[in-house]
Amino acid sequence: MKKGYDTLSTAIEDLQSKGYNTNFDLVEDGVHSKDLKKQWKAGEIEVVQFYRFEGMSSAGDNSILYVLECKTGEKGLLVNAYGADQYISPVMIQKLQMK
Repeated sequence: MKKGYDTLSTAIEDLQSKGYNTNFDLVEDGVHSKDLKKQWKAGEIEVVQFYRFEGMSSAGDNSILYVLECKTGEKGLLVNAYGADQYISPVMIQKLQMK
C-alpha cells in the first residue's frame, strides 16, 4: 500500500483496484454499508491505513480516508471530514485515532 496520494480521488481509485470496494459510512458505534445493508461494530473492523487530505480552498474541505478490513472479510473505504459534527462512541473514536 502506498504511503501517500496527491488526491482523494486517486487514492480511492487505486485502493479500489486493490480490492477495497465496500463503501463504508460512519455510524455511532461502528460502520455501515448501504450496498450490503450491513453494519459492523468497532471491534469487528481494523483500520489498515489512513490518508489525510487537505482542501486547497478551505479547512472545511479537509478529509481522512480510512482503509478498513472487517473480521467477516469485507474490505473497503471510509471517507470522513475533519471535525464533522457527528456523534460516535468512545470505542469508535479510539479505533479511528491516527497513530
